[in-house]
Amino acid sequence: MRVLLKAQLDTEKGNDAIRSGKLPQVLQELMEKIKPEAAYFTTDGGLRTMFFFFDLKDPSQMPVIAEPLFFELGARLDYTPVMNLDDVQKGLSQLKLS
Repeated sequence: MRVLLKAQLDTEKGNDAIRSGKLPQVLQELMEKIKPEAAYFTTDGGLRTMFFFFDLKDPSQMPVIAEPLFFELGARLDYTPVMNLDDVQKGLSQLKLS
């Protein structure tokens, strides 16, 4: 299932990860695990925020993905199912409207 992972970093833990050089390593390991279709980095609500769109093959992957972000960066995470245009069109074609 295609999902959006939104990760918002704790400011102090994020600062520590930048100072120590740990942030690039955490991001590289995450990118290798999830192989995202797209990754974006910005601020949201005053926090460093990352958005990753990727295929979650099995829900058992969620702890493997999430725990390093919790431990290393104090991140708040949200997983949200998402669709691309092909998915929307496929879903709409299955609607039975009267």
